[in-house]
Amino acid sequence: MVARIVDVAARAGVSTATVSRVLNGRRVRPDLEESVRAAIAELDYVPNRTARSLRRQYSDVIALVIPDVENPFFTSVARGVEDIAQQAGLSVVLCNTDDDVAKEKRYLTVAERENMAGVILAPAGDSPDLEPLTRRGRAVVVIDRAVADDVDQVVFDNEALGRRAAETLVARGHRDIACITGPRSTPTAVYRAAGWRAALAEAGLPAERLVYANFRVDGGRSAMAELLDSGSPPDAVLATNNLVGVGVLQVLAGWTGPGVDVGIIGDLPFATSDVQDVPRIGLNPRSMGVRAAELLVARIAGTAGDPATEVLSS
Repeated sequence: MVARIVDVAARAGVSTATVSRVLNGRRVRPDLEESVRAAIAELDYVPNRTARSLRRQYSDVIALVIPDVENPFFTSVARGVEDIAQQAGLSVVLCNTDDDVAKEKRYLTVAERENMAGVILAPAGDSPDLEPLTRRGRAVVVIDRAVADDVDQVVFDNEALGRRAAETLVARGHRDIACITGPRSTPTAVYRAAGWRAALAEAGLPAERLVYANFRVDGGRSAMAELLDSGSPPDAVLATNNLVGVGVLQVLAGWTGPGVDVGIIGDLPFATSDVQDVPRIGLNPRSMGVRAAELLVARIAGTAGDPATEVLSS
């Protein structure tokens, strides 16, 4: 026999309204939510998605639009999003933009036309076309890269991260510290480089060796090769994301010149060499995914307040 919402309510000892609130991600007492979720699991209850979609005029599907599905940073973000979405009875469609603005726009158009309940977006550029979605009242949360739109956003304190990473290299005695960051159009890259520049200025050091690259392994490789070919290699390099760091370490593995220390913002996704002594400023991307999904679920349920930007320390 197929379980119904009234069966879940009876098993949990609550009203059907309480069950509905839990299914829609609305706030209820923690003990009641625990009872409802236990009853759902015991009865193997599956919400009637078709009926709910007809009532609300949108589906139980959300889109997670990210620039690089192969980057473990975004894999962890996706895990956090999926965990919260599943609890709210939502399914997640993963969309990879390759940092291509045109590709991103196509995915956002699909989300609108398919009446998806909402979108979590790590923008490819600084001005994504969100107006078609927000005009129709669709929930939107921007992550990782801040934008000017009046939507919920979850970002790291990127300038503080850049400052902390550079300060670590300064503390290790380095005086000629280069920085390899992402594209000039990416706020994450710009703010992390600003933190590097501020830390060096505070230490009375020049901040002249700034190289812009893409936020991928090949970007780190080409930028590091450029620095080594300059005729006067730096004594340390700050890589402002994990994949850039991998590329930097790959190039340095074959370098026979003076030693170059490396600092990295983020966790290395896979082994590239002996990296025990590489200082890293760790991030918690899963927490970003969790918080973004929580905000999206609240926005879909109509329980959220005014759009706000939440800044995570790490």
